[in-house]
Amino acid sequence: MLLWGQVLSSLTGMLDLALVTRLNTKVGIPDYVFAVIDCGVSVMVGKLQWMPVLVLCSKLCPPGIEGTFYALLMSIQNVGLLMSAWWGGLLLHTLNVTRSEFTNLWAVVLIRNVSRLLPLMLLFLVPQSDQNSTLLPAEMLHDDESTEAVKDGSGSVEFSVLVADGSGCHPSVEDVQDERIKVTDDVGGDVELIPLMNTNRTVG
Repeated sequence: MLLWGQVLSSLTGMLDLALVTRLNTKVGIPDYVFAVIDCGVSVMVGKLQWMPVLVLCSKLCPPGIEGTFYALLMSIQNVGLLMSAWWGGLLLHTLNVTRSEFTNLWAVVLIRNVSRLLPLMLLFLVPQSDQNSTLLPAEMLHDDESTEAVKDGSGSVEFSVLVADGSGCHPSVEDVQDERIKVTDDVGGDVELIPLMNTNRTVG
């Protein structure tokens, strides 16, 4: 799909070449109709190109960093769009294509369409697998050791909670005493009260 998606992208770019050279008028298709057809086909091919990329990224993403991985993918796409705009502007300037001069515009469109085939040289980097294959190592597909220890009950996790006796939403005039930390062992269920402070003060 990556191969044929890129080839289709190059071929659909030839529709722009037909529009620039006015071939559409020679076959009786008005410019606005041909422009709508060109835009619709280009968008459809673009979606077909994105589908295998997103499936591949979902297979390469380790558990727990899906948001970061997707942000990285969008960043790479934005950098690619920015670089394509810069190279396109440089190509237009080199071939002397301006807002009033379109003599060499057909050559610019042709170079753009041919350049879309250049990423095929990097296609060997894509793993030879299908959408049901597992690409990540087995150890990356499981939770870390600490999480597994808690699930098995072999680890010891303690939670510290500040507890103040006699406190409530509305303070009273009673003395608040014996503030302490309640430490709960999540595995054994033992509860230990450790004195934090023992001061007499009047709340009010």
